[in-house]
Amino acid sequence: MISPNAFPAAIPVERIRYDDRGLVPAIVQDYLDGTVLMMAWMNQASLHKTLETGQTWFWSRSRAELWPKGATSGHVQNVRSLRYDCDSDTLLIGVEQIGDIACHTGERSCFHQVGEAKAPPPADTLSQVFAVVCDRRDRPQANSYTCSLLQAGDNKILKKIGEESAEVVMACKDDDPEAIAGEVADLFYHTLVALAHHNVDLRAVYRKLQERRS
Repeated sequence: MISPNAFPAAIPVERIRYDDRGLVPAIVQDYLDGTVLMMAWMNQASLHKTLETGQTWFWSRSRAELWPKGATSGHVQNVRSLRYDCDSDTLLIGVEQIGDIACHTGERSCFHQVGEAKAPPPADTLSQVFAVVCDRRDRPQANSYTCSLLQAGDNKILKKIGEESAEVVMACKDDDPEAIAGEVADLFYHTLVALAHHNVDLRAVYRKLQERRS
């Protein structure tokens, strides 16, 4: 959680432009993989409560009152970053979503509907590929290369990681940008397969990177 003392220097709240109702839209995004979790409204009081507590507070238009996210569900949002757009009239809040559920329906994101169907909300590319790999692990399909790797286990998966690592080295030695990008993509993919095989969530890797970054 960001210390409240860090916010005033990072967010000049006096610049935020509220609409004629005194409200500003706040888009809430997972700080690890970029998934858009929800959109809600803030007023000046809820923004200050968010800055003071390090957890999201919003303004309920239907109840005409402040509300802290997760007060009843326990699915609170610890604020990791807070930005505003070029017009200073929209907020973008990066959060650690406790329980990994932001929507009142029990879904991870409020943006889970595609037409009449439900689908996982889009995240970064690695997360999307990892989701497919995990789906192949849990629901094997015939003629799937990913399934063949997972069924063969560590011997084949780790051999492929070794081969792809060597190919990354060779592409870098050749100073070939296109080949480097392709070989690194192959290495990323096979590493994701290894994570799925060992039941290690990609988000755990992201957390390690964030810890080291900060």
